[in-house]
Amino acid sequence: MKFLVTGGAGFIGSAVVRYLLGETPHAVVNVDVLTYAGNLASLDQVANDSRYAFEHVDICDADALVRVFAEHQPDAVMHLAAESHVDRSIHGPAAFLQTNLIGTGVLLEAARQYWETLPVERQVAFRFHHVSTDEVYGDLEGPDGLFTEQTPYAPSSPYSASKAGSDHLVRAWQRTFGLPTLITNCSNNYGPYHFPEKLIPLIILNARAGKPLPVYGDGQQVRDWLYVEDHARALVRVLEAGRVGETYNIGGHNEYTNLAVVEAICELLEELAPQHPKGVAHYRDLITFVKDRPGHDLRYAIDAGKIERELGWHPEETFESGLRKTVQWYLDNDAWVEGVTSGAYREWTDQQYGA
Repeated sequence: MKFLVTGGAGFIGSAVVRYLLGETPHAVVNVDVLTYAGNLASLDQVANDSRYAFEHVDICDADALVRVFAEHQPDAVMHLAAESHVDRSIHGPAAFLQTNLIGTGVLLEAARQYWETLPVERQVAFRFHHVSTDEVYGDLEGPDGLFTEQTPYAPSSPYSASKAGSDHLVRAWQRTFGLPTLITNCSNNYGPYHFPEKLIPLIILNARAGKPLPVYGDGQQVRDWLYVEDHARALVRVLEAGRVGETYNIGGHNEYTNLAVVEAICELLEELAPQHPKGVAHYRDLITFVKDRPGHDLRYAIDAGKIERELGWHPEETFESGLRKTVQWYLDNDAWVEGVTSGAYREWTDQQYGA
């Protein structure tokens, strides 16, 4: 198959592209506008693969998408392009509405128009897989409940509201036009190549630099964590074998408070990077509690029983094994980290593709 992957230079998107080209016979067309979080250096290991093509295209550009579909003739779309940082959505919601709502609508229309021109056998086999988040469900009350595919939507932030809206658009295109769609809603991801505005890479890099480790409120917010490579495997499995029109929740069965995650990173760094920054006796001494963000959900947790029962997917990494791999990766990949934190990758991108 030939996969058209939107947002393939982002954190989860690049993991999907690396998995497809490294572990399957499929081909990939990566469609990415290369915002601040899109980094082609995350794809260096597959960039020269003959099955890989890159298109520097904004999913809000209808004409460009029509050309991409016509030229590359994909068998499936995996839609990961999105603005995804909750804090940024609070300070600047407009970009989230533009990309996550308008962009998804434009992409759905381009995919539908292309799909309608395909021969019947290719129409039947075609899939549009929309990759979403568990944050569309809002906040869980109490310590015991889990998000299921039937949980009502109750988004709390501009980010999660925009993703909820995009989910509804995808279902509408399936119900109204018959476009063969799939939706997945996933818990928090972590792993290599994660842009350092997110919690785990931020804590690793700040600790190594001797900077404060910011924790919102009292740090008791609970998240279900999934290693990004497990997520990539799940996404491909859903696209290949999932039932059209269905939603599949994906989770790692790893519930931890934010404070527990930060403390676990500090413990790993004591072992893997025992040379502390100047003036720091222990990494955990850098933990700093800061004012909680507006509308901060207390707990997310996923019931991933459906994807496990129907498609046989299970996460391969525990949180302990995945977090160790993640911390070690950041310690071993100074060049990638330096390129991201210095902004050098943006300079290269602007020179290569234009600002």
